[in-house]
Formats: sequence, C-alpha cells, structure tokens
Amino acid sequence: MDRESQIKEWQERAKAFEPLDLKKVQQPLAELDNHLTLRTYIVGYSATEADLAVWKALKSNRVAFGFIKGGAMASLWRWYSFIQDTEKPTVEQPKAAEKKQQDEGASYDIGLQDTEQGVVTRFPPEPSGYLHIGHAKAALLNDYFAHKKYNGKMIVRFDDTNPSKEKQEFQDSIIKDCELLGVKPDQITYTSDYFQDLYERAVQMIKDGNAYADNTPQEQLQKERMERKESAHRNDSVDDNLAHFEEMKKGTEEGTKWFIRAKLDMSSDNGALRDPVIYRCNPQPHHRTGDTWKIYPTYDYACPVVDSVEGITHALRTTEYNDRDPQYQWFIKTLKLRHVYNWNFSRMNFIRTVLSKRKLTKLVDSGIVWGWDDPRMATVRGIRRRGMTIPALQEFILKQGPSKNINYMDWTSFWATNKKYIDPIAARYTAVTKQDAVKCTVIGAPDAPRTEEKDLHAKNPEVGKKKVVFSKNIIMDQADAQSFADNEEITLMNWGNAIVRKKTYSLNPVNFVASVAGQGERLVTELELELHLQGDVKKTSKKVTWLSQDQELVPLSMFDFDYLITKDKPDPDDALEDILNKSTETKTEALADCNVAALQEDAIVQFDRKGFFRIDKQFQHGDAAVAFQIPTGKKM
Repeated sequence: MDRESQIKEWQERAKAFEPLDLKKVQQPLAELDNHLTLRTYIVGYSATEADLAVWKALKSNRVAFGFIKGGAMASLWRWYSFIQDTEKPTVEQPKAAEKKQQDEGASYDIGLQDTEQGVVTRFPPEPSGYLHIGHAKAALLNDYFAHKKYNGKMIVRFDDTNPSKEKQEFQDSIIKDCELLGVKPDQITYTSDYFQDLYERAVQMIKDGNAYADNTPQEQLQKERMERKESAHRNDSVDDNLAHFEEMKKGTEEGTKWFIRAKLDMSSDNGALRDPVIYRCNPQPHHRTGDTWKIYPTYDYACPVVDSVEGITHALRTTEYNDRDPQYQWFIKTLKLRHVYNWNFSRMNFIRTVLSKRKLTKLVDSGIVWGWDDPRMATVRGIRRRGMTIPALQEFILKQGPSKNINYMDWTSFWATNKKYIDPIAARYTAVTKQDAVKCTVIGAPDAPRTEEKDLHAKNPEVGKKKVVFSKNIIMDQADAQSFADNEEITLMNWGNAIVRKKTYSLNPVNFVASVAGQGERLVTELELELHLQGDVKKTSKKVTWLSQDQELVPLSMFDFDYLITKDKPDPDDALEDILNKSTETKTEALADCNVAALQEDAIVQFDRKGFFRIDKQFQHGDAAVAFQIPTGKKM
C-alpha cells in the first residue's frame, strides 16, 4: 500500500476512536499502541494528515484520552504527547491568527531555562557536504539566541567523526557559508580535538559496566533492537570488552568487526535507548588527525560529551532528535557531566526538495547536477546562485523562528521574500529571444541611429543610467509579432507608440509555430511599423520590448529551472531515481542590449517582460553572458 493510501486508511480508522464507550475504543487503541511501538509517526517519517486526524479524535474523546493518559499504553501516550507538543499549534491556530504570525514574524520567547546564568549555543555541522537550507536555519537560530536574544556566545563545532565522508573542501565551504549568512561564531572547534577525552571516557564506561563491545552483524543488530532482544555480548566481561576495544583502536582486521555500544535499556519503548552504538572502527585516514586514530565516536555519544565540556548551556536542534533527548541526558548523567538543556525546533521542510545529505551527495556524484552550488540544489550555495539574497534568506528563516510546528512549505513564500529586496534595486535591461526574432522597419525613426540615456530603474533613479539606441532597424520577439492585428496601435517600451502597417510571413510551409502562435500558424519574418509618438501609451493593450540592430547586441543564454524531484513530500526510503524529475533545465538563447556587456557576475537584473535574473557568467567576446532566472513567488 502506498503512502497516500495509508494516510487515507488511518483517517478513516480515526472514527473508531470517537465512541464514548471504553469497550468500543479499547481494541482500536491497543492496535494503535502496537503500531506505534517502533514508530514516531503513524505513516512514514514525518507528520501527516493521519497523525492529525487520529490526534484530534483522541483529544475530543475524554474517555479515550483518560485511558491512554493513565499509562496503560506507553507507546500511544508517547506519540500523543509528541504530536501535542509539535503539531497542536498548527492544527488549532485560526487562519487569521496564522497569517498575522507570518506577517509579524515568529516569537522567540520560548522560555529557555536559566538564561540568567548565561547562554552558550552551538552549531555542529558534519563536514561531509555543503550547507543546505535546513542547516542555514539551525545556524541562524543558534546565532540569534546567542548574540541577539541573550548576548551570549556561539560555537561552530565541526562534527568530524566519519573520515569516510568528510573533506577539507566541505569544512572550508561551511565556514564560508556561515560568513555569507552573517553567522559569526565566537569560536570554531572540532570534535576531533576531543578524541582522546572521548576515548578515555568510553574506556571508563566499559569499566563501569555502562558499555560493551559487540560484533553482531548489522541486519541482525537491527532486528534485535526492533524485537528488544539483548545482544549475546551484552554481559561479556570487562576484560573482554576492553580487549576488543584495543583491537579496534589498533585498526586490526579483527578490530574492524567490532563496535562499542552503550548499555541503556533494551526494553525501552524509545528505540533510541536500546543500546546505541557509540564507537566504530575505521582505519581510513582522517582529514585532520591523519592516521592517529582508527576508532571514531558516533554523533550521539560525542555530542552531549563535547557540549558539556565546551560549556554549551542550551543544545538547540531539530525535532527529529526528540526521541534521542533522553539518550543525550543519559550520557550527561552517567558520565557525571555538567548539565546541558535541550530545546528542539522544527526542521525547515520544502515541497519537492531533497535535504538528505546522502541523496544530495548522490545527485552531485552521479552528475545529475553541476555540483553542490547547482541552482537547483537546496544548498546555501545553490539558492544563492539561483538569485536569493542573503538579507532575504536571513529574514525568511528568522521569521520561521524556533517553533516546533512541523510542516512542508512551498517555495513561493521563500522567493516572494527575496523579490521584496531585489525589485527596488534591480536594473532593467532588454532581451529578445533569438529564435525566430522578427526584423522590423520603423517608419518615422531617425535616419541615423540615435542614442539616449534612460533610467535603469523607472522608480529608482539612483540605480543609474543606460544607453537606449533608436533606429529604423529593430528586432522583437516572434510571440509579440504574432499577436499584432493589422493597423493596431502598440507601445514600444522606452520609445512610444507605433502602428502596425504591414506583416510579412514566411512562405516556407515547414516554418510553423506551434509553441508560440498556435498549431499551424506561419512565422512572421518582417514587420513594418509607423511611429505615432503622439499616441497615448495608456490606451494601448500591448507594451512590447524591442532592440535596435544598430548597436553591439550581446548574446545571452537564459536558464530557467524546475524542481529536481516530482514528489511534494518524499519519504526517506524513496529511491532517488524513482522521484527524479527528468527535465529540470530550460535554456533560451537571446540577444540583449549593449549595456549588458558591462554586467559583472552575480549582478541581479530584470529583463523587461521576461523576469528577474542573476548573471552567472559575464559576457566575454566569443562567449555569451549566462543568466539564471530568479523565481518571484508566483511560480517556481
């Protein structure tokens, strides 16, 4: 059964929780409790309409609510409380209040504990890829609470514990992207700085009976954890465990077969507490420590230890860590470390977007995209290359705030925020699509070409001036020419009105225009226009762009992009190849006015009637300028 069918099934099954009769609801509740034993959500790996439908039904039934609250069904009560904390505001918030919150921005008064003692936050990226939009939110929120809300301290700590995936290139890019985001850490540290300390603490855990060595095969290990079955090695002697750990430390062939697990609670309803792995053997050289270490701590173990040692007061992270917070606190308590508070906020999810680093890496390595900075990628580099400005990115993310509400956002509001920043300052230029461009003769135009200076932005003279060339010989888009009626009065933008006196069509029956003018219509090859500058531009229905041929026209390649995937809300277990959009790039060759030759890379401009663009490659003689279309919130 596919995901949508499962959601619909549970929406129907939610009706079984409505009767105010315990005998009638007890069996459905037991089935749901069993279903949720190893699940965070009813369907898939994120909140869906199924969770909300069932949660509403239980909340509105005092009998059912009282029964599960009584503790008879631990998994169901855990799920209910989680949805209560993360989804309730989204469910119950009236439309008007929701819109007001969006307009005014999110609240940052979330009640962090003991802030009077000082606030130290951290952003712990793994240097195994470039920062994506989700990382950007984590970085900005940690920076906001540390530096703006509480005047505290923020640390960027590289979680460099997996030499198989990490590179110096990624580390450097993350530092650069933090700078671009305006995130200014007070300190940059590395988990690898604490490898000796982490190792010694792990040895002590083994000696204290709080950790053990295991070599259970991966599939069997997963099965045993699902079934809450203890490993055959769980009660091995301390000496055996230390011996295996030493083999791991040496990186021997035998050592690579073993790993270290913390001894928590294999009977727990919370899967994160069922003896998580805290150390693995990996003989591959580390990009910072070289061959010094052959064993590496897992994030779940290293994070609470280093957080405490570095003086972090509040570990702010996404709600996907909710189930692992008890595990985090277990390490703090067991190792007798200084206390650290956990606070979880919702991750930033967008429709039709891949944020899994594993899948992003696959897109890059397989050549489906141009690289980590591809404008179709949801990386910080990618969305900047697409044309997102840093102030707009900061505003959008900070407006989402530290809420726990989990939802999928459309990209339209994201790009609409950006438009507010670029519209008032983007210089205006002109481009004509090269294919089937129509040559026009303008009666009444000056005998010799004439150049005038015009504002680059009609509403903002401070943007500067541009040259506009007027002459008898101009070109315009085929689509515009096709739309003209005989003797129709039109407006030539930046010039004035003109009357269409003659249209010449192609005599070649092969030259049909299906995409522009409709199936079977002939190409317009030439137009004859007569200037009528005394005409009222307010009365014409067609304002068209044009270019004089008596100037150095600039070749321009204009790109537009679509979503990389076809599914609005992909599941983590979706095969990437099954949801890939096969066609995501559209390229249009055009000719632009002479002023475009001076545009530098990264300039954001508007080509009249074609949209906003970011210059990705400046014009060089022999090579066209390259421009990427910037979405504006209407349609991506």
